[in-house]
Amino acid sequence: MKKTSIIIFILFVTGIMQAQDRTQPKPGTSPVVNIKKPQTFVLANGLKVMIVENNKLPRVSYSLTLDNAPFAEGNKKGVDELTSSLIGNGSKKTLKDAFNEEVDFLGANINFSSQGAYASSLSKYAQRILELMAEGALHPNFTPEEFDKEKAKLIESLKADEKSVPAIANRVVDALAFGKSHPSGEFMTEETIKNVTLADIETNYTNYFVPENAYLVIIGDVKYKKIKPLVEKLFSSWQKRSAPKLTYSAPENVAFTQINFVDVPNAVQSEISLVNTLNLKMGDPDFFPAVIANQVLGGDFNSYLNMNLREKHAWTYGANSIIGSGKYVTKFKATSAVRNVVTDSAVVEFIKEIKKIRTEKVSDDVLGNVKAGYIGRFVMQVEKPQAVARYALNIETENLPADFYEKYIQTINAVTADDVLRVANKYFLLENTRIVIAGKGSEVIPALERLKIPMLFFDKYGSPLEKPVFKKEVPAGVTVKTVLDNYIKAIGGDKAVAAVKTIAMTGSTTIPQAPTPLSFTSKIDAKGKLNVEISMSGMSLMKQVVSEKGAYIIQQGQRKDLEGAELAEMKASATPFEELQLAKKAGLLLDGIEPLNGSDAFAVKNGKTTYYYDVVSGLKVAEAKTLEQGGQTMTQITNFGDYRVVKGVKVPFNIIQNVGFELNIKMSDVKINEGVSDADFK
Repeated sequence: MKKTSIIIFILFVTGIMQAQDRTQPKPGTSPVVNIKKPQTFVLANGLKVMIVENNKLPRVSYSLTLDNAPFAEGNKKGVDELTSSLIGNGSKKTLKDAFNEEVDFLGANINFSSQGAYASSLSKYAQRILELMAEGALHPNFTPEEFDKEKAKLIESLKADEKSVPAIANRVVDALAFGKSHPSGEFMTEETIKNVTLADIETNYTNYFVPENAYLVIIGDVKYKKIKPLVEKLFSSWQKRSAPKLTYSAPENVAFTQINFVDVPNAVQSEISLVNTLNLKMGDPDFFPAVIANQVLGGDFNSYLNMNLREKHAWTYGANSIIGSGKYVTKFKATSAVRNVVTDSAVVEFIKEIKKIRTEKVSDDVLGNVKAGYIGRFVMQVEKPQAVARYALNIETENLPADFYEKYIQTINAVTADDVLRVANKYFLLENTRIVIAGKGSEVIPALERLKIPMLFFDKYGSPLEKPVFKKEVPAGVTVKTVLDNYIKAIGGDKAVAAVKTIAMTGSTTIPQAPTPLSFTSKIDAKGKLNVEISMSGMSLMKQVVSEKGAYIIQQGQRKDLEGAELAEMKASATPFEELQLAKKAGLLLDGIEPLNGSDAFAVKNGKTTYYYDVVSGLKVAEAKTLEQGGQTMTQITNFGDYRVVKGVKVPFNIIQNVGFELNIKMSDVKINEGVSDADFK
């Protein structure tokens, strides 16, 4: 089938290049922040209520939070996720549609989860919105119909992430750092979700949606004397219960620095994470120094990591680090996605920058700028009701001093270069770090091995493996011709394929930069004509056309006529089945058998493009193309799946392109020998 690599790659690059670099604010006089203290009371069932009157705007917000300890779900991981999805689908008093219609009519916002609820509205609707929130949270309506629907959606989302390198990397990082049986390390699978029953949802809600550790924070244009009796009326009936108290073994960091590698054959970039677990409470003396140290290392645009990997070397679109904090064990993680060819070099630079912050004092200029930026963002947050609610809640749940946020800026400014050096050595555990890498092993492991860092191998679920075999020998008698012939046979045979004169495909996809789904259309004529277009809300974003007269690409209204090698490549791809042309071409190489998406595939090399054909089915499952952009080289992989028969020929209804993120194109309609005319190629 026709590739869409050129148009999709240009779209990706365009979206990325439109991003603007952020400039760091210069240090100035620290502003004075006044965070109003809440008025509080406690219901007999244990619910703690905090009210902050703010009459500047006629709005009110309610935040209900259950401060329960994390708990593992075992072979039914997904119970809590599904509970979150089902709470808020109406109530036992009001059906889902009627409930949502009233919320919309009031111009309000209400969200529910297994950890609480949030609502906001104009203050004139304050009473009714609180009534609806209480009704939805305390009297959820768990129906079999909604349960089956949400369960199917959750399984579908997991399937969509199956080939996503970032999703695989994040899952393995937590599984290895915390352990699979730990609440922070376990993960959902299709099997664990299928194990969940509606009764499990009801039990989970009964056990954990309890007032013992619940907090209701009310902020906005309300009066304490009026809102208190309303809260008492609505929430006093919430039955007093205690959530189960479970304990888990504390995760241990590795005894030595090591690479934990996950082979993802379809990866065009390596996801690199340097991670270690830690215990850092918000009330600890180290909290603010650790926060600033992380900002210096990777929490800021001008951080050591980003300036090195992005600005100096141009290996990535961003490198960053995070440091967790709270009552329970968390992690430090420094991460980036880099091109395969520089994976080993990026690891070296990660280690270099972490060593730097552990051995060299940060300069006064850098420290001052980091503090100024962090304080500036804090001041902006203070203006938001949700942030104020979170601050009030943190003081209670994290056992912080009452003036914690009043002294926030003062405490940040008090952090010294010596503090940064000290906490960097305490929390950025370079000697006990897992360097978790999810990437294409066949391309990156040889170079990684030369770093002389011990390397262990894991599957995409964090289970240990022997070192993968990346390429197998081709059996005797198998040639490029037999592979291509088997492909033609697999999709329908010579006669059926020869009968295909035109193919029209319609589908949709999403990209991170786009607010709405994108429409995809492709029309191909066996006479060497092509029209591929991507649009959003009826507006064309990209279009490429090949006709007898030549070829062109229109991008955001700008037309480019193709010449030379670009024109030749476009013309060569303007055919329903490239294999018909490849079979006549000399110089193709059968380059072994490689594992791909859980199966073995024959690799057929054609210059800068490699085609992969499943050893068993014969179907084309992927192609990898080397592209040059801005003097840099990158590999773009396109996966083909969900083959369906259309007029006797198997056609892929799912095309997934990896261009730094997963671009998943799902076809809604494919027509053969209809829906295409000469006018499509003008």
